[in-house]
Amino acid sequence: MSTRANNSEPRALIITAPGINCDLELAEAFELAGARSDTVLLARLLRTPSLVDQYDLVGFPGGFSYGDDVGAGRIMAQLIRQGLYPALAAALERGVPMIAPCNGFQIAVQAGLLPGPEAGCDWPADPAAPSVALVPNTIGRFRNCWTEVEIPTESRCIWTANLDCPVNPVMPSAHGEGRFVAAHATLDALERNGQVAMRYAPSDHFNGSQRHIAGICDASGLILGLMPHPERYTRWTQHPTWTRLRHEPGLFSRPTIGLQMFRNAVEHTLAVV
Repeated sequence: MSTRANNSEPRALIITAPGINCDLELAEAFELAGARSDTVLLARLLRTPSLVDQYDLVGFPGGFSYGDDVGAGRIMAQLIRQGLYPALAAALERGVPMIAPCNGFQIAVQAGLLPGPEAGCDWPADPAAPSVALVPNTIGRFRNCWTEVEIPTESRCIWTANLDCPVNPVMPSAHGEGRFVAAHATLDALERNGQVAMRYAPSDHFNGSQRHIAGICDASGLILGLMPHPERYTRWTQHPTWTRLRHEPGLFSRPTIGLQMFRNAVEHTLAVV
């Protein structure tokens, strides 16, 4: 169990490794939302997996872990499967929210963390074989852009629940291997179970993901994997056209949808104490 006392700041674990480059943004997003963050090397966690037990939130940052050698996220995912999966599965069993943007999403699906077990089932002792994948974009290259997104109202994801979007919801994306693919039966199950947490808007569907899927969660709604980067959109001044939004009354006093997502997770941890 977490060692956090009632009403104290939740602790967020940022798991980093060589090649990761979004750990600072992820840590800041958690801190802006009211958590205290620690960035810990995967190598240290592999030596002492019980360190995960000290945390109330977990983040898998984006970047290019291990240089994306042999495939995006594959090396880090295999290391997690071999030595850290049981500790992460136990954390999910005790209700720890986790977020995995971009390279983190690629890692989470290959590590057996997403889509996860069926609703009502325990996490298996051994990581499941991957049933979904993030493959090269249909445009055949890396793309860095802001894209309009949609949040399915039927999603069970705690991170994207009840987001207040006063302007068109957009997210920054930056990837070359972000096209979400799965068997049709798996896609049907994800939709039926409310595990699709975010879609690309039809006008901004640049990578060719099946059914416009930008992010999914597990059946509990605790772990979110997505290709966009909500941690890069916690301030209005990060919006690509923020100066044109000044006419919106009171807009800048409200949180961006990126910050709202992290606040959702922090509030969830406070509610379950």
